Amino acid sequence: QRIKILKMSSAARRLLVGGNWKSNGSKKFVKDFSKTVLNNIKYDKSKVEIVVSPVAIHLRDALEHISNGIHISSQNCSKFEDGAYTGEISCTQLLDLGISWTILGHSERRHILGECNKTVGAKVKKANDHGMKIIACIGEKLEERKSGNTMTVCEAQLNAIREEVADWTNIVIAYEPVWAIGTGVTATSDQAQEVHEQVRGWLAKNVSKDAAAKTRILYGGSVSDKNAAELIKNPDIDGFLVGGAALKPAFDTIVKACNDISK
Repeated sequence: QRIKILKMSSAARRLLVGGNWKSNGSKKFVKDFSKTVLNNIKYDKSKVEIVVSPVAIHLRDALEHISNGIHISSQNCSKFEDGAYTGEISCTQLLDLGISWTILGHSERRHILGECNKTVGAKVKKANDHGMKIIACIGEKLEERKSGNTMTVCEAQLNAIREEVADWTNIVIAYEPVWAIGTGVTATSDQAQEVHEQVRGWLAKNVSKDAAAKTRILYGGSVSDKNAAELIKNPDIDGFLVGGAALKPAFDTIVKACNDISK
């Protein structure tokens, strides 16, 4: 009965396809990819939302060239306000540029650049306080999955956000198993749905039932034009955060998979 309720409520959640370009692209790529792919995507904007996230120095180019109702996101933001923080970009500065979305807590920032759960929580709070929309990433490493600690890791990451934020209206969760990012190995449809359902259950228990019903939970981890249609059938998968395929024409096919699904 509980799963049936979640299936019914999923229809109220607008699907989202995010494209994380990571540290890729050039001014020419932004212009050409916008013209040949992004601005030609056919989709129902009341059903699907698209957000693309170029490297910071190309945000202005993206704003100039990308249209078609597509939102532009930063890949990170500072936990500080403006000030003596060399190399940081504040939420105020992003908003001043016209950027109201940000990705936070991506595994590459956690595991390569050393961001801990507390830092991610502080960044989410700062962005949320400024009214930005946030794609907050969570996910376990392979050894953590093998040892049966997937939800222990994910809940610790979520709790760091919950300790800082009460209102989850502007937060989208992206579950990205670290072992599947850029490896070509994708969580099976059942594996992904299992974690998404547990995350939604965590929201119901620790935030609110309303947040559980309304918060979008994306899947990320080697999402492609080959597996998107199967993954999106699951009741608790509300879209994708796409990496490598977001830089290719295949991104159009992934959006189409979301646009064509009936939930």
